[in-house]
Amino acid sequence: MIPDNSNSEETRIPTGITGLDDILNGGLPGDHLYLVEGDPGSGKTTLALQFLLEGHRRGEPSLYVTLSESTRELRAVARSHGWNLDGIDMYEVIPPPESLLPEDQYTVFHPGDVELGTTLKSLLERVERLKPRRVVFDSLSEIRLLARDSSRYRRQILALKQFFASRHCTALLLDDRPRTDGSDTTVLSIVHGVVRLERMAREYGAKRRRLEIVKLRGVQFHDGYHDYDIPTGGLLVHPRLAALNHMPSQPAEGSLSGIEQLDQLLGGGLDRGTSTLIAGPAGSGKSSIALQYAAAAAERGELAA
Repeated sequence: MIPDNSNSEETRIPTGITGLDDILNGGLPGDHLYLVEGDPGSGKTTLALQFLLEGHRRGEPSLYVTLSESTRELRAVARSHGWNLDGIDMYEVIPPPESLLPEDQYTVFHPGDVELGTTLKSLLERVERLKPRRVVFDSLSEIRLLARDSSRYRRQILALKQFFASRHCTALLLDDRPRTDGSDTTVLSIVHGVVRLERMAREYGAKRRRLEIVKLRGVQFHDGYHDYDIPTGGLLVHPRLAALNHMPSQPAEGSLSGIEQLDQLLGGGLDRGTSTLIAGPAGSGKSSIALQYAAAAAERGELAA
């Protein structure tokens, strides 16, 4: 867990996802770039739509930029959860079918050199015109393919980070989780925070879904793995149980029997929350002592059985 210090005054942007805002202690710090990576089917698109819907509910202009899915597919996902996306600007950047014709293929320049510049230019123009406060970029795999090399890819992500920050916009970048043990450090080192979604197969039963806040610069959050479900209505995150997440209990007085001498013998009485065995031969008074404890508790207004 990262200690909270100088950046504690930063404005938090609620995600609108039950449980996730609790893990983030109120939401994501505003005006930053974040990476949401996960396995296919782990719920990245659903999380992103909930993030934008929360912004629309708060009156914030929101933009969903898709390079991998059509707006028709996104609206189908929304309908499955009972959502209406009419208040969110959907920008589809997918090559038209005509671009597949042989006469439209590039011969002098590499397709990536032309398409990457055109894609980013159209995106930036859309942002300038709409002035959104929340943006989702789906997905980074398309930019990675168009950039072709890691140095150019890194420069493009840095440019996006500076662009969104200068316009007071909080942006989510969606990406598939690498299949290897290591992640793509190119993006991890640039973004302000990383949310990782996992979909794990079990020997029996349904697959298990869990998320982890891999990184969140300069602010406090609850680390570790947290389970989540995707019922109708969106992601439902279950923060893991931890002693640090709960208020310390106040010391309670002993459970007094009402027999002064017995309480003195036990150092003030039995401690609450403990179990005690009363053992002895028949007729020694076991039931009488137990009834005395129950009667004394009832006199104090406590429930006793």
